Amino acid sequence: MSPSPTRTLGAFGLYRRMAGASIIAQLRYPGTFIIQAIGNFVTTLLSFFGIWSLFQRFGSIAGWDIGTVAVLYGLVNVAFSVAETLGRGFEVFGGEYVRTGSFDRLLLRPRSTLLLLLGHELRLRPIGRFLQGVFVLVAGLWLAPHVQWTATLVLPWAVAGGAAMFLGVLIGQAALCFITVEGLEVVNVLTYGGVEAGQYPLTMFGRWLRRFITFVLPLAAVCYYPALFSLHHPDPLGLPIWIGAFSPLAGFVFLGIMVLAWNRAVAGYVSSGS
Repeated sequence: MSPSPTRTLGAFGLYRRMAGASIIAQLRYPGTFIIQAIGNFVTTLLSFFGIWSLFQRFGSIAGWDIGTVAVLYGLVNVAFSVAETLGRGFEVFGGEYVRTGSFDRLLLRPRSTLLLLLGHELRLRPIGRFLQGVFVLVAGLWLAPHVQWTATLVLPWAVAGGAAMFLGVLIGQAALCFITVEGLEVVNVLTYGGVEAGQYPLTMFGRWLRRFITFVLPLAAVCYYPALFSLHHPDPLGLPIWIGAFSPLAGFVFLGIMVLAWNRAVAGYVSSGS
């Protein structure tokens, strides 16, 4: 049975109040917030300078120029920053909810546990990564030689798909905590490692890794192919360019699968008794 409009509006109103309280709490010390945001901006920008210096030295690598790679870099960082902002509750789920038994309190509340964890904290610190990603993305579009400006309308769709995919990874990590109690560091390979991999063209990786980040973790679908579509850059692997207009949907499919995994894990949850 689908939720009624009244229930949906009520859930949205609850999330809005929880998010508002979180923002107010973080802005209570504006100096700390500004320093953290600037630090996040500078740190992530410095990582791009490594890529920039590489292309300054060699001009282009395997047919890829700095403008195209900058678009990839900006896309994946903007998408990840959105997921990082929304998914803090899932990121700390093992330590703050499962190990302490606090998850039992969420189960007693007449709202979805997913909604309550989304409202755990609307984290503002990633705004530095977001702004840096937007800056590099715009610079990449300016530098790229064959930008199709009407095709760049797919980029917000790609950011949404990428954010959904990374949020799905965080939800999957939280679901694993029902088994492992604490979060597994190996999952960072899919989050921070995914950000690193998404900054480079797909052709730079081996076949097995290309298949993994296309069909298992749809990183290429939400970043690589939309970038090729907006830049009118032919795919060296042979797929048609128009794939990039639809491929971000894979991020939402991945999120849906992780939500199903979460619901199954919650159904099998046994209280710690603490």
